[in-house]
Amino acid sequence: MLDPTKLTDLQWGIVPLIIYLRYIILAGAVYLVFYVWKRRDWLHMKIQQRFPHHSDYRREVWYSTLTSLIFSVQAYICLGTPLRQYTQFYSDIHAYSMTWFFLSIPIAIAIHDTFFYWAHRWMHQPKVYKWMHRTHHLSINPSPWATFSFHPAEAVVEGLIVPILLFTIPLHPLAFFAFIFFMLVFNVYGHLGYELFPKKLYQHPLGKWLNSSIYHNLHHEKFTGNYGLYFSFWDRVCGTMRVDNAEKVEQIHEQMEHGAVQHGREFVS
Repeated sequence: MLDPTKLTDLQWGIVPLIIYLRYIILAGAVYLVFYVWKRRDWLHMKIQQRFPHHSDYRREVWYSTLTSLIFSVQAYICLGTPLRQYTQFYSDIHAYSMTWFFLSIPIAIAIHDTFFYWAHRWMHQPKVYKWMHRTHHLSINPSPWATFSFHPAEAVVEGLIVPILLFTIPLHPLAFFAFIFFMLVFNVYGHLGYELFPKKLYQHPLGKWLNSSIYHNLHHEKFTGNYGLYFSFWDRVCGTMRVDNAEKVEQIHEQMEHGAVQHGREFVS
């Protein structure tokens, strides 16, 4: 694993490629499984029963490519220039306790969730939405390729979480990369377009605070409410949870149960 505190100029040159390949490999693998290989078998898990057009996929990949480049530039400014000495990025894992090392990852996730919620709500202001966030919402029926499909201006805003974290809390490269990997995985899940959570999770004392693919899919389909990223905490506190969330969860899980029974009958016969 590359240590950003010790990257040479040549190595910094391949960082955009690494960031882009990370997106392509994960989003591509998930797309192949859900949208190609298991497209028919798992259709009962699809939140919106129709599929995006190929033009949607091309647009999403194009904007995600630009986003990956912008994220790379932001990381370089923080860690590849003299600004790095003002960050709290540390390479010696013993500089802080192991307790802090493991705590820093969920803390970074919580900070990002808070930042994302308020930035997301700001981008839904009519004037900002039209010239910035509308690009992401062209994916009314999102696919894994929509994960980083942002207007370049939105990509800059979204990428601000990197300097926010690096300049505010001590982060070791391993913790930083763990956070980045979690962010990508959860974003791909949020835009998956399929339900993966068991129904009981929505009633669980902890599970009810998690965001879900259904919630975020509703946000893309209806454009308002459900502004959170990882958790539903801020939506619940600020009253922006969509009132049709529970109805949609019930509908999708009834569809899944019926589809599973039908598929089982086809398999037996």
